[in-house]
Amino acid sequence: MSEDIVESLINELMRLPGIGRKTAQRLAFFIMGMPSHEALSMADAIIKIREKARFCSKCFSVTEAELCSICRNPSRDKGKICVVEEPSNLVVIEKTGIFNGLYHVLLGALSPIDGITPDKLKIKELVERVRAGGVTEVILATNPNTKGETTAQYITQQLKPLGVKVSRIAYGLPIGGDIEFADEVTLSKALEGRKEL
Repeated sequence: MSEDIVESLINELMRLPGIGRKTAQRLAFFIMGMPSHEALSMADAIIKIREKARFCSKCFSVTEAELCSICRNPSRDKGKICVVEEPSNLVVIEKTGIFNGLYHVLLGALSPIDGITPDKLKIKELVERVRAGGVTEVILATNPNTKGETTAQYITQQLKPLGVKVSRIAYGLPIGGDIEFADEVTLSKALEGRKEL
């Protein structure tokens, strides 16, 4: 076996987010040790997602069809739209089983310094969905960081004149966390988002 093919695989794996050289090496050697059919199945899945995956024409989640399964589902609450930055955020929220509305994926967050302006995101499409009627609440579930907050504020400014309720997901202390280890910003957000028992 040539060292070049191992090094090539390591270099390709390092292109994935959060994968450094050591992790890439472990993955490369793990893949080499996999039964042939499993390795081929993994390679086939990568090829299929590149060839068949597309964005839903309504919410911009990942799908193979024109509309994703959530947008096609007649039992979803069409009056509520949860706005997320990336399709992976949608998957996490869906796993909770609590939200039964629709989604809107922005495909990023505002960051003018990085050249990500409102026209680079799916904000205009969100505003058009709300203008079309039937939406009673837009829930902003962007990340609780500077980019996410800026994005949430911008979207709020765009939607408020349309008379729709705009809410923001609560954030603060994680379950199982200790108050003494929380930073001031997290603790202040937890206090602001408190609810009556």
